[in-house]
Amino acid sequence: MNYYEQLHPWCIIRVLSNKQQLDNTGVSSPVDNLAKKNQKAIVVARFRRRDDAVAYSQVLNNSIKDVDFAIIFDVQGVQNSSKKDALS
Repeated sequence: MNYYEQLHPWCIIRVLSNKQQLDNTGVSSPVDNLAKKNQKAIVVARFRRRDDAVAYSQVLNNSIKDVDFAIIFDVQGVQNSSKKDALS
């Protein structure tokens, strides 16, 4: 995880699936689909603040209606830095 990604932990993701969620299998959210089907996601944008991510997510949802987006907090960089500090 590079420095920019550490400074911008709030992510808007678009879930990629086999034939776009197998034509909506009834799972409630894109994040649930990632967990249950072990699918990949594309990070669409990164933000420092959650409010900025929510606002941009609303813009995306209004402009691209047939695609689901989710907001996640990427803690990968936080976990790595705390492990390094604990070892030294």
